[in-house]
Amino acid sequence: MDTSSLQTIRVERRADRVAIVTLARPQVHNAFNEVMIAELTAELAALGADPQVRAVLLAAEGKSFSAGADLDWMRRMAGYGPDENRADARALARLMHVLDTLAKPTVARVHGAAYGGGVGLVACCDIAVAAEDAAFSLSEVKLGLIPAVISPYVVAAAGPRAARRWFLTAERFDAAEAARTGLVHQAVPTARLDEAVEAVLARLRQGAPAAQAAAKDLIFTVTGHPVTEELMDYTAARIAELRAGAEAREGIAAFLDKRAPAWGN
Repeated sequence: MDTSSLQTIRVERRADRVAIVTLARPQVHNAFNEVMIAELTAELAALGADPQVRAVLLAAEGKSFSAGADLDWMRRMAGYGPDENRADARALARLMHVLDTLAKPTVARVHGAAYGGGVGLVACCDIAVAAEDAAFSLSEVKLGLIPAVISPYVVAAAGPRAARRWFLTAERFDAAEAARTGLVHQAVPTARLDEAVEAVLARLRQGAPAAQAAAKDLIFTVTGHPVTEELMDYTAARIAELRAGAEAREGIAAFLDKRAPAWGN
């Protein structure tokens, strides 16, 4: 895939089949504009469909992970009509949905500022690791706005109680608070950020690719549903289907033979 024409992000494919997507607008703290939204959406969708990619790492250049919306872009949006504004907001909503439902494990490497939509990107990743000195904020109400399209993902990650405070006060909070609420999974010293991220990626490589995709889909399906006969039938059917599959046969054989499974090489 030719990524040489990308303007706002960089995509690197490593030999271990990890794809690194790097936000590359450091001069504006990796703030979103319509170009970045379109490029991220297209590249993430392509990586999600690529069987050669095992995991996607979302990172950023410069001092910040992402400062949220680009102010010049927002100024232009203020002059648009209702239909144009809705279409523009829908594009950002599409980006968040693509990242959230990507059929590959996703990891966020968070440093510096993660504000507004940047928090949304973190919440949409399966696993988030942050530097201890990272700072988070959902500051939309200070601008007369709300964190609308990212709200389902932030609330799912951190819970409605934390969201009530963060959405209403627009205060900054640190990585320790983000970890306490579940927005990020680990807050580590800045010097150990890459080490911690690589440890997560190494653990992900131990899992079977199709099983990981199925496990992610399973979470979406069972979340919020009561345990009914229908749900029990569904979960039983899912495990029965996987037990008969090639990955399960290889995984069980590898375990009994005390060797690494084929996907771990």
